[in-house]
Amino acid sequence: MTADATGTGQAACHHGEILQGVFRDRHGRMCPGLVTLPVPPETGLGCHAEFTRHPAGDPDDLTVDPPDRAKALRAARLAAAECARRAGRSPGAGRLRLSGTIPVGLGMGSSTGDVIAAIRAVAASHRVSLAPHEIARLAVTAEGASDPLMLADRPVLFAQRAGRVLEVLGPALPPAVVVGCATGGGRPVDTLSLPADAYRDRDLAAFERLRALLRRAVATADTALLGRVCTASATRHQRLLPKEELPALVAVAAETGAAGVQVAHSGNVAGLLFDPARPGLARRLDRCVEALRRLGLPVLMTFTTRQTHDERVSHHVRPRRRRDRRPGPDTPRTRPRLPAL
Repeated sequence: MTADATGTGQAACHHGEILQGVFRDRHGRMCPGLVTLPVPPETGLGCHAEFTRHPAGDPDDLTVDPPDRAKALRAARLAAAECARRAGRSPGAGRLRLSGTIPVGLGMGSSTGDVIAAIRAVAASHRVSLAPHEIARLAVTAEGASDPLMLADRPVLFAQRAGRVLEVLGPALPPAVVVGCATGGGRPVDTLSLPADAYRDRDLAAFERLRALLRRAVATADTALLGRVCTASATRHQRLLPKEELPALVAVAAETGAAGVQVAHSGNVAGLLFDPARPGLARRLDRCVEALRRLGLPVLMTFTTRQTHDERVSHHVRPRRRRDRRPGPDTPRTRPRLPAL
């Protein structure tokens, strides 16, 4: 009898979107797409999966713990079938265990993190290597749309409902310090309730202009231009998922010399971006945190898109742990306990 085999997988998270809208693909077709703002691993945020494969078991006997992670379970089944096909054997049974530290329901990719970590754990248990585009295909099949967490090494414009890269924007985002906060009282957002066809043909030209500006910002490491793109995208998205705090956040950005405001387009996390090369960074960050607290907006963390030597920049975060979520449907029902700096 073949022995059981165990594999593990990890996935990072993001801080919402820099840009989201509709764009032309290489064939000229209109396609929904997004560019996420990665959260660095130094924050300690991420998802972990462990999959134990039972080769002699029934493929239908595949379970997940916690039991409410239906999307991750679907991803594990798909990955097991794909890996077994490549290896020329039966998928067998298995048990998937998930844990993590990503706040749930804020638009930071907690669901996709579970899915990607699960796929990687299943592949590891089968001793099969899956390329990022293959992981993306499985992730989209499992949850309908996916964040590009499997492509965390460089900024990309990603077709979240097709699981493919529309454009590699460059090697790295411009340097920025991000002060992250929670809007909407930190309430979870049911992403499945958001319209899939939210953008129209008339929006295409505006988003293509923002795409070009973001491409230039990446090419020239222009933090100010990055901030302009973020703010414009956040403003355009107000008609789909309104954030009543956005005007106040824009005002705080102006008062503290921030480059712009960035939001999750399918959640309640938001961030103010600062250029670390501008004088008085520590003072401006302090003023920003104080202003957010006066507005009653919980400050989640401060992080950088690139390494900075400023000792005042912290990766502090103490989010609710993923195992604290009660069993239920895919969309979370419990409210994260949000920390303050």
